[in-house]
Amino acid sequence: MSTLAARTVSLHLRYPDGTRALGGVTTSVASGEFVAVLGPSGAGKSTLLRCISGALSPTEGEVWFGDTRVDLLRGEARRAHRARVAMIFQQFHLVPRLSVLNNVLAGSLGRDRSPRTWLRSFPAHSKAEARQHLARVGLGDLAERRADQLSGGQKQRVAIARALCQHPEMLLADEPIAALDPRSATAVMDLLAALHADDGMTVIANLHHVDVATQYAQRILGVRDGRIVYDGPPDGLDEATLLAIYPAAPPLLSESA
Repeated sequence: MSTLAARTVSLHLRYPDGTRALGGVTTSVASGEFVAVLGPSGAGKSTLLRCISGALSPTEGEVWFGDTRVDLLRGEARRAHRARVAMIFQQFHLVPRLSVLNNVLAGSLGRDRSPRTWLRSFPAHSKAEARQHLARVGLGDLAERRADQLSGGQKQRVAIARALCQHPEMLLADEPIAALDPRSATAVMDLLAALHADDGMTVIANLHHVDVATQYAQRILGVRDGRIVYDGPPDGLDEATLLAIYPAAPPLLSESA
């Protein structure tokens, strides 16, 4: 039986302004699984991933990463957990004026807290590893280019290389293709699929396009109004299920072409 990478138990989160983002989410993800989270904007998808990563603490409920109770972690223990879980975002979060290589090297800061790394004096072996990750995402020849000179698809691939420098046990992707054209989106999703297939990486990806989720994921979580309304295989997304997830027609990547 597969070991559990992450699970949530009756997870609730209400923001300070009173907005309820999660309303009792209980689910689990097995190690090595590729899970896509679908749902309309404001459904609670990003909040769920941020709770798993340790970036947010729930109002009620439990978040587990393996045998670690994430929502109870504080201080250095919480920082150590966040180094085990890499996250990529819709807006990339690169430092524009830095080189591609230095942006990728930033991924090692969570596991190497020596003063020299914080001063961006990285050892040769770290630079070599970062270049390997850049080559893997198809950007090995752009290591010295400034990040603000890249296309959106290239920036997201740099973000994936940076995530790999964390040596993560899980990769969380929050709308990783929402800002990309279809061709760049396919390249990014192919990379996530390769990490899952070749490295056994656990991947949880918030996605906005149903056709992309059904193509790449092993399992779908459908979220609406802070609750899970579907948890099952991609081929279970029939018309009635999609209507339960989306109040309007479900979005497809082909519609954005």
